[in-house]
Amino acid sequence: MTSIRVRTILGLAGAVIVAACGGEGTRPPVDTRPAQEIADQEIYGERGPPRSTIWDAFRGRQDPAEIGSVNRYIWNASLETLSFLPVESVDPFTGVISTGYGTPPGGGTAYRATIYVSDPALDARSLNVALATRSGPVAASTVRAVEDAILTRARQLRASDDRF
Repeated sequence: MTSIRVRTILGLAGAVIVAACGGEGTRPPVDTRPAQEIADQEIYGERGPPRSTIWDAFRGRQDPAEIGSVNRYIWNASLETLSFLPVESVDPFTGVISTGYGTPPGGGTAYRATIYVSDPALDARSLNVALATRSGPVAASTVRAVEDAILTRARQLRASDDRF
């Protein structure tokens, strides 16, 4: 008699489970925006991605002397003037060049430099140089001499670019 009760209970429980799985209680799929639309809104904001037209060809172009937001002549002059230093990191968009220790030709002291080009103008205010030796920072006159050498080379690069 107990087996009949167990079978009845199991049968009723199975019927309840099957009835609960019916299709009447299912939800419709959630309507979402395409992934590209969501990404564009995150990147560009409410206005969306910039649209390009044929009239863009007639607009003024960006100054060719700029790399990202820095002056290309100061940037290249910095790399050329301090070419004896091994470059560790370079970021033309923020304007930072970091070097490792290196010895200048004919010198005995190892230097390392961090160069910050802060502006697209070919101007002394656009350039900041920090020099250090293994024992600490160098004299201000040495830093000024390196900045002058970089700016002189930048002016030379600019002048040679005008000839073409």
